[in-house]
Amino acid sequence: MKDAFGMPQSLLVLGGTSEIGLATARRLVARRTRTVWLAGRPSAALDAAAAELRALGPDVHTVAFDALDPAAHEVALGKVFAEGDIDLVLLAFGVLGDQVHDEKEPLAAVRVAGTNYTGAVSAGLICAKALQTQGHGSLVVLSSVAGERARRGNFIYGSSKAGLDAFAQGLGDALHGTGVHVMVVRPGFVRTRMTAGLPEAPLATTPEAVALAIEAGLRRRAELVWVPGALRMVMSALRHVPRAVFRRLPV
Repeated sequence: MKDAFGMPQSLLVLGGTSEIGLATARRLVARRTRTVWLAGRPSAALDAAAAELRALGPDVHTVAFDALDPAAHEVALGKVFAEGDIDLVLLAFGVLGDQVHDEKEPLAAVRVAGTNYTGAVSAGLICAKALQTQGHGSLVVLSSVAGERARRGNFIYGSSKAGLDAFAQGLGDALHGTGVHVMVVRPGFVRTRMTAGLPEAPLATTPEAVALAIEAGLRRRAELVWVPGALRMVMSALRHVPRAVFRRLPV
């Protein structure tokens, strides 16, 4: 159960090597989180992430999870919830892909969509059902400002995030009144391994800043969080730019 301050005592990170997921886990462990599950493909990186968090004091467990294998999600995630209630599920997995390459290789584009959207739908619904059975808990879904409006330079990734964003909002509406809280987080450009080598965008942020925004959003039970907050106004304006003009913008 959450503590008296509303902070989760148990956390499941879907995407156990995600830099944003781990930054959030570290921040919550520094508060009151005492049990952490990292779900991801078995790897040295997943083991290292678990060891790093374990050194901070909580009980840390790993579970094999592959976004591209939805048929195995129910069994994998069922193992986690069978061990006890989970106060917070952070859906943090995703891939950027390579737009130029993926346009020429449709199966590569499908892999991006399968990871970012289909895999998230499967895992999200399974976790939502488990949280609803508990009668409490939060599901935080990492979306992206890229899903607000498709750009020529990354429309494959952007479209997958648009689908995820719509799914998460609808799931939040479906769970309203059940005791389960869904929060959508829309970061802008985040400086991570995934974006290394890309030109930095305006209002770029860090995994730690996203983690801070997630914590603040949980405290006020927000349904939508922008990181940084100024992106809300920027994207509101860009959403209404005529398409012929938008095509020519350096965004």
